[in-house]
Amino acid sequence: MKTVFSPAHARHHPHHEISDGTLKPAVEIPSRAEMVLAAIEAAGLGEILPPEPIDRALLERIHDPAYVAFLETVWDAHRAAGRAEDEAFPFVWPTPGLRPDRAPRHLDGRMGFYSFDAGTPLTAGTFEAALASASVAVTGAGLIAAGERSAFALCRPPGHHAMADRYGGYCFFNNAALAAERLVADGRRVAILDVDYHHGNGTQAIFYDRGDVHVVSIHADPDDEYPYFLGHADEIGEGHGEGANLNLPLALGADWPVWSQALEIALGSIERHRPDAVVVSLGLDPYEADPISHFRLTSDDFSRLGARLGRIECPVLFVLEGGYAVEALGANCAAVLTAFEGG
Repeated sequence: MKTVFSPAHARHHPHHEISDGTLKPAVEIPSRAEMVLAAIEAAGLGEILPPEPIDRALLERIHDPAYVAFLETVWDAHRAAGRAEDEAFPFVWPTPGLRPDRAPRHLDGRMGFYSFDAGTPLTAGTFEAALASASVAVTGAGLIAAGERSAFALCRPPGHHAMADRYGGYCFFNNAALAAERLVADGRRVAILDVDYHHGNGTQAIFYDRGDVHVVSIHADPDDEYPYFLGHADEIGEGHGEGANLNLPLALGADWPVWSQALEIALGSIERHRPDAVVVSLGLDPYEADPISHFRLTSDDFSRLGARLGRIECPVLFVLEGGYAVEALGANCAAVLTAFEGG
């Protein structure tokens, strides 16, 4: 299995985040990707490739061009405003009753307009890192389009929370959605399987009214867990996308027996869609020792997951999402991928 990776991910290096209403040390940090890369190399999984530059037109088929331009220029605006801090956080949003259709001129208004939470800092290198991460995912999709049975896009920052015109949840560009769009452009029917602990609200929102990409997610119940406002079982898509979105929310504390039952339902739904390719949003935060998760999957369970995914009968692209137990992150990722190869 070929892996696509860019060292440019390290340009996004936040030191803090806002979580549970307080300022805390950041958990979405460069060592996440470096740990995964080291484990992939140690496992001898396959060739490590650099990404090709992403086509701006493809990026703007998934993301609003005005939002892309915001991310590209926001740090220059931050510095031009005389702000010396090395991180920038939004703090005000256009909630119902306010104007959600007009981006303010002021920096603080624009950051709120283009975000949906306060926990995702912007830094000097955020745009470059996010663009590189998107390029990694799209290059991985290109490998699948060229005939590879599988590939691994070692993406950082993650992407599945990023909406067409909003960032949040540590995500800026939706890597899995961009990979799926690349495959759709190649004439493929695509399914996305999101196994991250948190619901991929961005992925759902992007494809919610489309029937050409089938989105399935196993995640913590949004009544109890971030991102709270999407991910319920009654959200099935609308318009052309009606029936093409499946959410499988689980109670906090879910272990492999419970989680794997949802996996079988998810894979059955994907099989009925008859995809030509599957994009797996590979979140490793269902792990029992993850600092921001309340699921109880063990390292052995990630091997079971990989083996089960290895029985999918079409090409599979893995796109790295969350996972914040840094010491075990690489081993758990390698467990999924090596078991997939053996499966």
